[in-house]
Amino acid sequence: MQARLPLRILLPAAIVAGVLNILAFAPFGWWPLQIILLALLFRQILDTPSVKHSALIGLAFGWGWMTCGVHWLYISMHRYGGMPSWMAVAAVAILGLFMGTFFGLATGGAAWLKKRWSLSPTLALLLIFPATWTLSEWIRGWIFTGFPWVASGYAHNTSPLAGYAPLIGIYGLGALAAFVAAALVLAASKRIIALAIVGVFAIGWGLQSISWTKPSGQPISVRLLQGNVPQELKFAPERLAGTLTEYDMLIRLTRADLIATPEVALPLLSNRLPPEYVTRLTDFANQAGSHILLGIPVSDGPEVYSNSALGFAPGGRSYRYDKHHLVPFGEFIPPGFRWFVDMMQIPLGDMTRGAPVQTPFQVKDQWVLPNICYEDLFGEEIADQIAAGYFGTRPQPTMLLNMSNIAWFGDSIALPQHRQISQMRAIETGRPMLRATNTGATAIITPNGKVAAELPPFEKGVLTATVQGYTGVTPYVVVGNRAIVLLTLICLGLAYFLSRKNAQGSPKTR
Repeated sequence: MQARLPLRILLPAAIVAGVLNILAFAPFGWWPLQIILLALLFRQILDTPSVKHSALIGLAFGWGWMTCGVHWLYISMHRYGGMPSWMAVAAVAILGLFMGTFFGLATGGAAWLKKRWSLSPTLALLLIFPATWTLSEWIRGWIFTGFPWVASGYAHNTSPLAGYAPLIGIYGLGALAAFVAAALVLAASKRIIALAIVGVFAIGWGLQSISWTKPSGQPISVRLLQGNVPQELKFAPERLAGTLTEYDMLIRLTRADLIATPEVALPLLSNRLPPEYVTRLTDFANQAGSHILLGIPVSDGPEVYSNSALGFAPGGRSYRYDKHHLVPFGEFIPPGFRWFVDMMQIPLGDMTRGAPVQTPFQVKDQWVLPNICYEDLFGEEIADQIAAGYFGTRPQPTMLLNMSNIAWFGDSIALPQHRQISQMRAIETGRPMLRATNTGATAIITPNGKVAAELPPFEKGVLTATVQGYTGVTPYVVVGNRAIVLLTLICLGLAYFLSRKNAQGSPKTR
């Protein structure tokens, strides 16, 4: 019988394993490590007789993972927000603990169901563990507006599992990773399980050869601007004139069908722009035949403003996109937390939301759907916008554009992590993703998630390319996250059914 390690050893070990799990994500990309660590976690939960201890081990793993994964929030709160260092450290640790709680619920719930239903290790590992794990990640992605950063599936944008993304999305990839990890625990003793693992990867590899969407219209020329404005100077009044001049020069340097700036490239309300500035952009759009998307906050009245992208097109056509999914504490203030936001001293801390579905920006015969910074974490919302165009009366987006300012997080892993998120959105939707950012990663991503071109980070520059739009829908665009959530519920139902069947078939004792 295997000796059980005391909790005082298991909890620190779980924290370390959670920290190591971040190596599976960009910029490191060691995705097999995630599966190995999950297998070790599941093995330990299987051997732990206490539901409470199982929950604590999962919580410790999740806390290490989440705290390490979003440690760069310390930079925005302390360096740029002026929060005392001890409080910024505490805030990151508490956020990590909150997000880690979901994983504690997953492992604790799996242990409880295994005990409650008297499940065999095989049924528990293959049905219960992946299901509770997936549901915990899905819930983390929407509760309190959601924060699905470094969700399990993102680690697999370059693994064979990426082939499943157009079918079941990011949470589906996380479910498959959890299934493979659970199967790995059984593989040594069950040959058929080992073959199932090989089959999962082989099918995923084969699915990558399927093109769910097709080219549409003529390619367009694109210029993506990276201003590299230091965050500590971005909102300084003495820097404003220089920022306006720099972006004016970058925009009007040469023509392109689409010219896009980063999020809040101009850090002042649109109604305070000098009239001649707008006139120059409009004249340039008309003369050059260019379509300009300018990141700028827009005021719709006293104390009412939105994080927006304004479009200037030939013929005087205008366009506006308003950010819909806002960042808690950065763009809207949760009830009772005004004191916290005031301590960070971050400008524009409470904004209005745009509509969930908005019309894309027409550039010749392409339709560009913007999303601003944090919004591309929510694949189901982007899928809904594409589906609205495909099945409804709105124009169907043919390419995606992310406008971001990740300078808030300095030279940290937040930049490659965010690019990896955009790569997954491209795979899920079968469309190219353009990224225009302040300090990086400004890039052009193909519909299969490959980075076709990218500017070096923390350098002023312009990324120029020709991009082909795509039309059609992937299965994920049609069903969103509903398919994987339903599948997890079916797994739980199947586990319950088999447990009852086994109980009825077992000899009764007197």
